[in-house]
Amino acid sequence: MRVALIVEWLDSRRGGAETSTGQFIAHLCELGAEIEVFTRSEDCEIPGVTVRTLSVAGLFKPLGTPLFCQKADRAVANGRFSVIHSLVPSMVADIYQPRGGSYAETMRRNVALRRGALSRWTKALAQKASIKQQMMLMLESKCIHREGGPAILALSDYVRRQFREHYQVEDSRIRVVFNGVDPDDSDEQTRRDHRSDVRRRHAIAENEYVVLMVAHNLRLKGLGPWIDALALLERDGGCQVRAVVAGKGDVRPWRRLAEQRGVPISFVGPVAAIRDYYHACDVLVHPTYYDPCSRVVLESIASGLPCITTRFDGAAEAVRDGDSGYVLNSPEEVEELAARVRTLSDADIRGQMVQTIKNREFSHTMRKHADAVFDVYRTLCAR
Repeated sequence: MRVALIVEWLDSRRGGAETSTGQFIAHLCELGAEIEVFTRSEDCEIPGVTVRTLSVAGLFKPLGTPLFCQKADRAVANGRFSVIHSLVPSMVADIYQPRGGSYAETMRRNVALRRGALSRWTKALAQKASIKQQMMLMLESKCIHREGGPAILALSDYVRRQFREHYQVEDSRIRVVFNGVDPDDSDEQTRRDHRSDVRRRHAIAENEYVVLMVAHNLRLKGLGPWIDALALLERDGGCQVRAVVAGKGDVRPWRRLAEQRGVPISFVGPVAAIRDYYHACDVLVHPTYYDPCSRVVLESIASGLPCITTRFDGAAEAVRDGDSGYVLNSPEEVEELAARVRTLSDADIRGQMVQTIKNREFSHTMRKHADAVFDVYRTLCAR
């Protein structure tokens, strides 16, 4: 089965979506798919996969993504593929699987994260004036509504609802193939070693209550509300928290904000072995404004780490509220976030939750995700 996979970027350093895509491709190959990837990424080597790098030249950088979509369509049209699977809007794809969710919802949530009515109004106006964003909206709508349009694969029920609300797509055209991550098979000794190593590296005592946040886009993933929640905990007392933030990006404005609020935060930068930090910390917070289905939350559950996220994260569908973590109605619920972190500071409550997670078989694996997509491939080929 020859599959053309259109994905703009494959560099895992860009974020979780690109990391997931790389793992996803590896599992598809194990299932027997012959994958040919069309991408803008250079020097991208994936064992057993043919990678076609499509350069997008042009003086106007914002048009890079729309131009890539068009160039990729022309490139795959010249091949003889069993299935054309696109992660960007495509006019020739059999399957459309936006791993970042719909463009319409992405734009809406980027407005919602702005604080203050004037700031939100300004952001919405800027989006309407953005040639790139308006072109991507147009391309996505055209892709979905074209005659004989593609099957839509949604990473979560949240993403399915996006396409129903923004584009009036019938549920019969959408299949939820829940996101996945590779399971954490670390034994207890390895977990203890990781905990000791990471805590020693950052001068964290064994008995300190450590709450982890992992993100590259710190504003979108809710670092602002998390700093506000930490300030509340600091003011009210009774709960000492050591906050650790892992991820790339400019942390200087966030460090200044934390200092102004009197909140100590350890910014550790990008981490190659993030699983070591899951083993070293006690709770994960992910008060995100938008995530189609966060791999960070799924990885934390796979590692046995309780997590706190929001309903604007598709991965919240894998969190049993009060059982494997907590789900906030909004990242702006700062008092609720602080209260949940305070609750989990109790070692007995946290221990019960950790044991519940470990006793339950982790089902949201990347292999299961790839199996479901491969089933869609077989169905399309049979037709």
